[in-house]
Amino acid sequence: MAASGGDGASSSSGQRPALRRGYTRAFTIRVDAGDNREESELVPSSLAPIVPILRAANEIELENPRVAYLCRFTAFAKAHNMDSNSSGRGVRQFKTYLLHRLEKDDQETKTHLKLASTDAKEIQRFYENYCKKNLEEGLHMKNPEEMARHYQIASVLYDVLKTVQPEKSHPEVDKYAKRVETKKASFSHYNILPLNISAPTQPVMEIPEIKAAVEFLRKIENLPKPRLDPVFAAEETDGPIVCDLLDWLWQTFGFQKGNVENQKEHLILLLANIDMRKEGNMYQNERQHNHVIHSDTVQSLMRKIFSNYFSWCQYLHLKSNIKFPNDASTQQLEILYIGLYLLIWGEASNVRFMPECICYIFHYMARDLYYIISSRREGYFDPPFQREGRDDAFLQLVIEPIFTVMQKEAARNKRGRTSHSKWRNYDDLNEYFWSKRCFKQLKWPMDQTADFFVVPVKTKNKAEQHDHVITRRRIPKTNFVEVRTFLHLFRSFDRMWAFFILAFQAMVIIAWSPSGSLSAIFEPTVFRNVLTIFITAAFLNFLQAMLEIILNWKAWRSLECSQMIRYILKFVVAVAWLIILPTAYISSIQNPTGLVKFFSSWIGSLQSESIYNFAVALYMLPNIFSALFFIFLPFQSILERSNTRIIRFFLWWTQPKLYVARGMYEDTCSLLKYTLFWILLLICKLAFSFYVEISPLVGPTRTIMFLGRGTYAWHEFFPYLQHNFGVVITVWAPIVMVYFMDTQIWYAIFSTICGGVNGAFSHLGEIRTLGMLRSRFEAIPRAFGKNLVPRHDDQSKRHDHEEEKNSHLDKFSHIWNAFIHYLREEDLISNREKDLLIVPSSIGETRVFQWPPFLLASKIPIALDMANSVKKKDEELKRRMKQDPYIYYAVVECYDTLLHILESLIVEQSDKKIVHRIHESIQDSIRHQSLVKEFRMDELPQLSAKFDKLLDLLLNTDSGNVDLIKMQIVNLLQDIMEIITQDIMRNGLDILMDENRKNQQQQSLSISSKKNNQLFANINLDLVKGQAWREKCVRLKLLLTTKESAIYVPTNLEARRRITFFANSLFMKMPRAPQVRSMMSFSVLTPYFREEVLFSENDLHKKNEDGISILFYLRKIYPDEWKNFLERIDFKPADEEALKSKMGDICPWASYRGQTLTRTVRGMMYYRTALEIQYIQDKSDLAKLDHHRTVASSQEEQASLDMAQAIADIKFTYIVSCQIYGMQKASKEMGDSTRYSNIRDLMLMYPSLRVAYIDEVEAATGNGTTEKTYYSVLIKGGEKYDQEIYRIKLPGKPTDIGEGKPENQNHAIVFTRGEALQAIDMNQDNYLEEAFKMRNVLEEFKGEKFRKSKPTILGLREHIFTGSVSSLAWFMSNQETSFVTIGQRVLANPLKVRFHYGHPDIFDRLFHITRGGISKASKTINLSEDIFSGFNSTMREGNVTHHEYMQVGKGRDVGMNQISSFEAKVANGNGEQTLSRDIYRLGHRFDFYRMLSFYFTTVGFYFSSMVTVLTVYVFLYGRLYLVMSGLERSILLDPRIEANIKSLENALASQSFFQLGLLLVLPMVMEVGLEKGFRTALGEFVIMQLQLASVFFTFQLGTKTHYYGRTILHGGAKYRPTGRGFVVYHAKFAENYRMYSRSHFVKGLELLILLVVYLVYGSSYRSSSMYLFVTFSIWFLVASWLFAPFIFNPSCFEWQKTVDDWTDWRNWMGNRGGIGMSVDQSWEAWWISEQEHLKNTSIRSLFLEIILSLRFLIYQYGIVYHLNIARRSKSILVYASSWLVMLSVLVILKMVSIGRQKFGTDLQLMFRILKGLLFLGFVSVMAVLFVVGNLTISDVFACILGFMPTGWCILLIAQACSPLVKAAMLWDSIMELGRAYENMMGLIIFLPIGFLSWFPFVSEFQTRLLFNQAFSRGLQISRILAGQDIA
Repeated sequence: MAASGGDGASSSSGQRPALRRGYTRAFTIRVDAGDNREESELVPSSLAPIVPILRAANEIELENPRVAYLCRFTAFAKAHNMDSNSSGRGVRQFKTYLLHRLEKDDQETKTHLKLASTDAKEIQRFYENYCKKNLEEGLHMKNPEEMARHYQIASVLYDVLKTVQPEKSHPEVDKYAKRVETKKASFSHYNILPLNISAPTQPVMEIPEIKAAVEFLRKIENLPKPRLDPVFAAEETDGPIVCDLLDWLWQTFGFQKGNVENQKEHLILLLANIDMRKEGNMYQNERQHNHVIHSDTVQSLMRKIFSNYFSWCQYLHLKSNIKFPNDASTQQLEILYIGLYLLIWGEASNVRFMPECICYIFHYMARDLYYIISSRREGYFDPPFQREGRDDAFLQLVIEPIFTVMQKEAARNKRGRTSHSKWRNYDDLNEYFWSKRCFKQLKWPMDQTADFFVVPVKTKNKAEQHDHVITRRRIPKTNFVEVRTFLHLFRSFDRMWAFFILAFQAMVIIAWSPSGSLSAIFEPTVFRNVLTIFITAAFLNFLQAMLEIILNWKAWRSLECSQMIRYILKFVVAVAWLIILPTAYISSIQNPTGLVKFFSSWIGSLQSESIYNFAVALYMLPNIFSALFFIFLPFQSILERSNTRIIRFFLWWTQPKLYVARGMYEDTCSLLKYTLFWILLLICKLAFSFYVEISPLVGPTRTIMFLGRGTYAWHEFFPYLQHNFGVVITVWAPIVMVYFMDTQIWYAIFSTICGGVNGAFSHLGEIRTLGMLRSRFEAIPRAFGKNLVPRHDDQSKRHDHEEEKNSHLDKFSHIWNAFIHYLREEDLISNREKDLLIVPSSIGETRVFQWPPFLLASKIPIALDMANSVKKKDEELKRRMKQDPYIYYAVVECYDTLLHILESLIVEQSDKKIVHRIHESIQDSIRHQSLVKEFRMDELPQLSAKFDKLLDLLLNTDSGNVDLIKMQIVNLLQDIMEIITQDIMRNGLDILMDENRKNQQQQSLSISSKKNNQLFANINLDLVKGQAWREKCVRLKLLLTTKESAIYVPTNLEARRRITFFANSLFMKMPRAPQVRSMMSFSVLTPYFREEVLFSENDLHKKNEDGISILFYLRKIYPDEWKNFLERIDFKPADEEALKSKMGDICPWASYRGQTLTRTVRGMMYYRTALEIQYIQDKSDLAKLDHHRTVASSQEEQASLDMAQAIADIKFTYIVSCQIYGMQKASKEMGDSTRYSNIRDLMLMYPSLRVAYIDEVEAATGNGTTEKTYYSVLIKGGEKYDQEIYRIKLPGKPTDIGEGKPENQNHAIVFTRGEALQAIDMNQDNYLEEAFKMRNVLEEFKGEKFRKSKPTILGLREHIFTGSVSSLAWFMSNQETSFVTIGQRVLANPLKVRFHYGHPDIFDRLFHITRGGISKASKTINLSEDIFSGFNSTMREGNVTHHEYMQVGKGRDVGMNQISSFEAKVANGNGEQTLSRDIYRLGHRFDFYRMLSFYFTTVGFYFSSMVTVLTVYVFLYGRLYLVMSGLERSILLDPRIEANIKSLENALASQSFFQLGLLLVLPMVMEVGLEKGFRTALGEFVIMQLQLASVFFTFQLGTKTHYYGRTILHGGAKYRPTGRGFVVYHAKFAENYRMYSRSHFVKGLELLILLVVYLVYGSSYRSSSMYLFVTFSIWFLVASWLFAPFIFNPSCFEWQKTVDDWTDWRNWMGNRGGIGMSVDQSWEAWWISEQEHLKNTSIRSLFLEIILSLRFLIYQYGIVYHLNIARRSKSILVYASSWLVMLSVLVILKMVSIGRQKFGTDLQLMFRILKGLLFLGFVSVMAVLFVVGNLTISDVFACILGFMPTGWCILLIAQACSPLVKAAMLWDSIMELGRAYENMMGLIIFLPIGFLSWFPFVSEFQTRLLFNQAFSRGLQISRILAGQDIA
């Protein structure tokens, strides 16, 4: 640590260190004035070693400022030595700041030497005093964290001492410092297990299984020792380096120390937790001191860890390298193998996404391990990995070469702009290890010259003397190529398309038959024609075989020879059948046969049968065998999973050899369920298609075909085309598209029915209101005991039955109270509501269970009324009371409690005797049923009022004059006794008289004695001061005085929902909870990037453009919660300024209502709270703890609490992966530094919270350059700062290779613990009552009901908590809720195709970390990373289930633009999924019916949405063809068509029915009906329609279609941040235009023009009713696409906002583009950015774009022939002339553009003359045309309608051919043409908005429309939007 040379800080005993200018640099930057962080938090990552020094300076600053200065000086010296050139990022700025601080502190502290006259003596004496005070005194009173801090500071002080006085020796100090350093290692920061701490033993280390696992790992005596590296040997301390098995592996294989420590704890916790479950549920195990890890524990862990490795070895026919010598310890070697795998995995970084690559690495390293162990060499051995002074030998030698390949391949992706076929992704690289060639090429150690490591560039030969360039052969794509084409949908789901195509063909043939009925198939001719479907099947098979070769061509070299032969043979066979079947059919067409003859021919003579039938039979043989296999699924599954060569040979034809997706067949029961589902669905779909879509069209089609050639109104290129084929195609095309799309609608219907039935049988919605809750509350404790109370093994069934009632009630009450308490902490209920909902802690003091007061509210007043009305018999009173059991409970509880209170208050025995006699009288009258006769019941209300007053006085004893209150209580007691004995009891007067007589006889006659010995004059108020007493009095007062019903308690809707769902879930089917010790351990992982952590004061008070602050908004949205919050903090603000004093409480309150990290962390930490509560319940009797406390039991309770925390530590881990935490820490930006501080505060608030981040260290190298090094770091909160626990070096920046979120999860997953892992998004929440059920959910992994197919992913339902803000939020909430409930319910059961959707699913952690992780991360293709983990799990024999008895909260986007961005992101992801190998493999390997489920619930939904929109286009362009050609007129006016006109209209309108898509809302209605009641569901449905939900969903249909189609054609998929704030703001018109122009506005205007043309040119012969009938839904779609963004845009129709929007739009359109101009600043910049997808697309896609653009030419072609000026000419010259007009217009526009450029500035007059001449010329030409050419006004408008689409076509083609256009110097003209079109489109859309803005009521109506939900909850949204920020 000492500084040396000229740069050192030399100091003698009499000198003080001085600042040398040699350290300084130019003063470049200072710390921001607003940044109040300490300098230790500002240290650049490359100077991390000086952080402890600066923190020590801050700690001792107040105690000794001069020593603190010396510490900072030492830090500065060390920083300068580390980076003397200040080349690291941020180093120069930090050193400058620290230098200024030192100059200032040097002057201020020179005169503050406290202990000595010099700095050297000062630091020495302070060091000695500090060590004596903190390291020797009171050690037993300090916790390990505090001791670690003191040892750290002592170590720093010694380093400072050596720096200040480097030459002088201090033997005593040096000796003491050495002891400090030795002990310091024992207090190092730890994660969960303090393995190195030898001081006071932590409770977690007292757990027998933990101790046993630690001891087990430390048995290393019989292992050979690795020869230490000389560098490490020189640094060896007194203690041994190798302390356990993982340390041995560390030294042997060169792993990093941080990785070893991390995996050591990981392995210990795995062994301990698994062993806890193996050992049973007895808590007596905690007291065992000689516990030993069971052999089954290790073997169970072996099976889980190496399941994939063993399978990989079997697949490749390798012998596993996990071997055991005969004379070695099996268990020890098993642990070494497990530890080796975990260490490889822990250091693999991005290679973790390649599980078989890790298997390859482990395979060879396990061989080396076995060789070392089996050789049994004495002494030392040379490690296989030579460290050579490094701590990362394994990383550099094994991982970095693979990482480099991945990094260079990912760079070729160019952020998604390059085709997937040009680079290898994670799957390609991993599948390289699915073949044995990897062993031949890579070898071990890996050959760096192998083709696998070849980068796609030219490299020079190593032999420089040859000096030539060679190109090494690069490994191609492996097994699959992701080509951008829609043909992937056919390739992946060819069986489905073949089925629908063949079914359509068969139905058309049958419908075309003379009878047209289904029975026609038995007619010979019809049946023969139906058999032609096999020819179609042969063609489809040929197409599939051809696509397999073409689309996979770039992966051809990676295929094995057998696979190549298979593809070629399949193609040859397909070609052969394509020739044989048509030939055979033609040859047998003269030999008609019937169905009966066909089947009888198999019995009769085969000679007489046609050859075509034999060919068909032979062609069908493979399908027949497949059907047989389908019947015997277990047999087929065994065959497909077999690795036997002979079986693989027989299966070679049916499926390619792949490691994954083999034998994916469900059990017979599941198979029957989803098969029946699809058979019923297909029957309904095909019947509907036949009778509604196909049959009605046959008659009109026949008529049209035989009408003869129609009369054309234009120049027809094919005038002699027979049978009007153009008309037939136009009529049938939309119907065909509807046929292929409507299965999605039928799926929506069937899934709704199935999901509803399934949910009803699952008991969903049985308790959905508070009334239902009250009616079933008595049964809830029993359900709680059945599901949430563990069964103890030592309890007999009889004993369980006896204890069930009392024990379960006690435990339920404790859990219930904890639930209610946290509802109050979350401000969902008030104090009074809490008192009404709570179960009292004084359980057992009454004869009945003390139910929550909200059940008993108003029961006492009702009972009093009953008693008052009963005059004759007790039986009548009993009968009335038994009608409501809660009346009985209330009466008994009040009576017993009042009796207990009186007995506790009264001191004198005589007084107690009176009470006792009254009690006996009541009991006697009840026994003799004479209560009504002996007591006056009408006087009870008087008594109740007195008791009410008594309770008030008892509750106020701690305030006011105690003596006065005591006297008032005495008077009340006397009044009460008089009322009881005189007014109520008919014979009660004798009781008081007898006692008075006795008192008079026993007492003297003095006045004082009379006064002191009056009845009830002596009372004891000491007991009233206890908390239990106060609770009892409050509860009794509530029972006596609450007259109104508690039906509305709680009033908060969220509190109601949570209470009712929790109660309802207890009756749902779930596994019984195990004891906490025996439960499965789990982790929660939350990826975080840069989202909001905690709202600051500035955030809450910052106003938006409408003058609304977040705080004001939240107070209006949640008024009841705000009121409860103020009540909780006991604060009543006088005004807005008063709130500022409570911002420390208000900021968290607001953050818990936003989508912040704080909310998520709080929710997830409820798991820990729940585990602690449940552990204490498992361990002890709560009632005993409450009522029989002694010193010993109190100590035992504390020990139990400590152990509960320890058990929670090892059962639950929560990690937030804050990817850029290190950058935020060093950032000078206020936002990032605030987020860092908030995250640190979260760690300090929750000590068990862990944060993982990627640390980027930029440090200087030896050659003067800087180098970036990356680390995965795990930290936790200390006493004041964050504390680093583990640091693992990475081979490079992980996010350079894959998508951000999965890479963020992947780097942090090594720090997770346990056997299960829950994936939680940043916008999610959790609830304590749901956390109580986590034990039950984890039991699902045992999968007893799933048999062999145990779950690997457990799906949970979600509650969308953002649905109450606005109508949009409500729509999105309902849509999302239906998906995460009824949607996923059906996906899991019966369809068995549920995957992972980024929701709160729980993973089998060990299963997934050995199979590639919990997500996939390849750039672009895995944009929807979460669902791919579900694909991966399913293909690797996993099982995904769904469970609805537990829910997790989730937030969603609530603004129109944010919702659209989310939908666009999902559509992009589905587009990329369509191209992926996972979709292809699942589509091929699922059985037919499961494949149908898979298609229609993933990419099929988006393709069907696109087909829905395309159907509209096909329909309208067909109508356009018929109208403009004149064929529709000639057909409709033909009398022969009149008979079929109705069926034709119905057929034309059928697409409209499906276009509305209202049936897709069915799942929402069903789910709301299940959970809220169908009356509520119907009401909500009606309200949704009134709030224009159909407009919203129709608009989102366009979003899905646009982005899905564009992604498949051109790519461009990317992550779209949506923002999760409170979106109630006005989006400007320009912003909406930029977002929706291409996806909605352009398409909407195109459809609008089509509708107008269809209306105008067909109105003369078509009825308006027919037009509306056919096109109504399309008009609705057009209106939705054009105006939905403005309808759902707040304040859109306010006049001032409209004016501002127009000004902003004009400015945006007028701004020129250029360097630095963003898309929201300039139209040109935006216009160019909108064409990015065309720059990176393929030639094939560009050609398709051009072809599609040509559709706009039909307008001009059709309209010009209808102009009056054309004079009904049909010559082609008319069309040619129109092009001359079009070109003339373009030339004129070009001349104007050139004129503006040439003359617009300098020669303005010339430019004006040019424009004038052009204008005069235009007027002259138009005048001539009007006069001579018979041009009319209608012609002018018609020309505009015809030429505008042509110009747009030219514009689109020019954009597609932009390089050619730019080369021709025409790009500027095209840009100006585009600007003109954008101006016109914007004007057309803006005009209706401006017009409606004139009317104020429109704005008010819109506000009501958007925020109706908020209005119903009292939200003053109109005042919000007006900016009235009021309290």
